[in-house]
Amino acid sequence: MSDAPKQTVTIKKYANRRLYNTATSSYVTLENLSQMVKEGIEFNVYDAKTSEDITRSVLTQIIVEEEGKVGQNLLPIGFLRQLIGFYGDNMQWLVPKYLEHSMQSLSKNQEQIRNYFQTTLGGMFPFGTTLEEMGKQNLAMFERTMRMFAPLGGGAESGGKTGGNAATEQEQAEEAAFTPSSNITPMPTPATTQASQQVSGEEVQSKIAALQRQLAEMAKNKA
Repeated sequence: MSDAPKQTVTIKKYANRRLYNTATSSYVTLENLSQMVKEGIEFNVYDAKTSEDITRSVLTQIIVEEEGKVGQNLLPIGFLRQLIGFYGDNMQWLVPKYLEHSMQSLSKNQEQIRNYFQTTLGGMFPFGTTLEEMGKQNLAMFERTMRMFAPLGGGAESGGKTGGNAATEQEQAEEAAFTPSSNITPMPTPATTQASQQVSGEEVQSKIAALQRQLAEMAKNKA
């Protein structure tokens, strides 16, 4: 079974710069043609008077329109300067083939790139909940560091029998929230990410406040 060949739509451009889609018998805009490209619909644009193929210039106009939109830039300034520099150069013949091959490679690999982020980062783009998870890991490391710098026997001397219960409850809460088996925390998976989301932002803020109180207490005892 062979796929039917795609039919190329003919677009005519008139002297008034209006574009006419002969397949739908309707006038279209550059934005409509841009959407057709994204949908994989092939078309050629011809000058209605001279029948000259002006597809290249129209596609270039679409790029100019897209580049003019805020946040839509794809072409870096340096790339544009280098591209202009190749016009008239003896290597100009190589540039179209090189760019075409590069874009084809990117198009083929884009699904693999998406799948990589989904499988490696638990189905999330690397700038979502993953940053929240990293923040929780950093807080756990900060807590462990503070314990290393705590004075020996400080809990028995300052907390001792008067504040011992409060200190014990705080330590139990810290151990319950953070129980790393090693200094290296593995990359979150869908299962671990779902479990980590149970720790709310309020709990994280509460732990930071507890650490601040612990620092103040240590400074008071040292004085």
